[in-house]
Order: sequence, then C-alpha cells, then structure tokens
Amino acid sequence: MDNDWKKRLGTVYSTNPDFEYEKDNEPEAETLPPQQQSLKVSIDRKKRKGKSVTLVTGFVGSEDDLKELGKMLKTKCGVGGTVKDGEILIQGEFRERVMELLKAEGYKVKKSGG
Repeated sequence: MDNDWKKRLGTVYSTNPDFEYEKDNEPEAETLPPQQQSLKVSIDRKKRKGKSVTLVTGFVGSEDDLKELGKMLKTKCGVGGTVKDGEILIQGEFRERVMELLKAEGYKVKKSGG
C-alpha cells in the first residue's frame, strides 16, 4: 500500500468539475543589468568566531544569477564562500579586490562600514 498522505497535505479538493488548483508561483525577481545594480561591499566579523568575511549586499535579481556572481568572485579571489539570503560571503578580507572585480563587470559599488 502506497502511503503518500504527506504529498496531499495542503491540497484543496472541490466538487466543482471546472475547479483548477492554483499553485503559489511567486514570480522570481527579474535580474537588473549590472549598470542598474547598486552593491555594497563590507567586512563582517560578527558571529564568525573572529574570522573576517567580505560581504556583498544589495543584489537585485534571481538566486541563480546571484550564485553565478558569487562563484565568479570566489574563483577570482581563490577562496571559499557562500551565497545565501541575498548576500554573497567571501572568506577573508577581500573588499578592495571584490570592488575591483565588480566594477570591471559593470556594477555600481560602494564601500560600506569601516
């Protein structure tokens, strides 16, 4: 016996023969071109056991485009990092290098924080 009751959670049933189930399809944010992006680059040490990370915020666009940008920055800096919650985290203090790379890609970049 197939016990797939979890798949049916949140499903709406109707006796109306013309009923169509509507899925919550949130339109993904459209990625702005680099010239219209205004990114902020800062160094962050909070909640990181004293280790520094370069933080890039302010990106407007799809998660895939943000991940692509994060991958490019990590590769060019030769370090690890992550992309989550609309932010790019690059391990280490690479603020100047990241700013140069983003400007070369056509982004508007501002230094944020000390």
